[in-house]
Amino acid sequence: MTFEQEQRHVYYDTDLKIEAYHLTGIVQPFPNHFHDYYVIGFVEGGRRHLWCRDREYDLSAGDLVLFNPRDSHRCSPRNGEILDYRAVNIPADIMKSAAHEVTGQPYTPFFTQNVVYQSDITSALNDLYTGIVEISSRFEKEEAFFLLLEQIFREYSSPFEQSSTAEPDNKIKAVCAYMEDHFSDNISLDDLTALAGLSKSYFLLLFTKQVGVSPYRYLQSIRIERAKKLLEQGIPPIDTAAMTGFSDQSHFSRFFKDFIGLTPRQYQKIFQTDKHSKKEASTNEHEH
Repeated sequence: MTFEQEQRHVYYDTDLKIEAYHLTGIVQPFPNHFHDYYVIGFVEGGRRHLWCRDREYDLSAGDLVLFNPRDSHRCSPRNGEILDYRAVNIPADIMKSAAHEVTGQPYTPFFTQNVVYQSDITSALNDLYTGIVEISSRFEKEEAFFLLLEQIFREYSSPFEQSSTAEPDNKIKAVCAYMEDHFSDNISLDDLTALAGLSKSYFLLLFTKQVGVSPYRYLQSIRIERAKKLLEQGIPPIDTAAMTGFSDQSHFSRFFKDFIGLTPRQYQKIFQTDKHSKKEASTNEHEH
């Protein structure tokens, strides 16, 4: 299958305030990165090799994928097979509010498994995805949303405070905070090693081990997440690139496409149509 047959459809639901993704015919590997939102997805077809939180998985049709915010992950095709994949992206504040609804108490969920092989939950996820795409009633979508979350919370979630994930040490935390506050600046490796008080080589090894991605990949992930927010607000891609620290629009578009699977302009179009319209984009549209 050729690159031109790749399709990426993205829908934004203004009732639930979540995104639904449908990727078909994908041959592209995705680099190591993370998101600021939760991802619940499943493989419809094809096989992928996934690396997430220092573990490796071989994915195939019927497998459920669960990512917490900041879970670093990457994937590549197995034996050149194409990927068909559906997912919903849930902002952290929406998830926390929904978790309170489901559990009846303040609750920030932490997915305890990143992959559930051959999971029956994919059916509930598909019901939610279909409700969003077919513009079902708010009642129907909310029911599908809460039923899906209730099942995941019951089987594959614990309170975030009880998660066993090791936190970075204070030096690395300070570097992360610096990049999040100064993402639009021209940050250098010298800046970060001076802040951490470490040699370049040791800093790179320590940061990558503790955070799960390299410092440069961390910075680019932060920039892409900030860029998404600006694009959603209608800021032109060329201005968004400058405001998020990218050297030029071409550089920005390349990184955005690698991380998100859409060009900045394609992503922005999702938020420029009314909520009763089909919102989709395809890689066959050669936009920058």
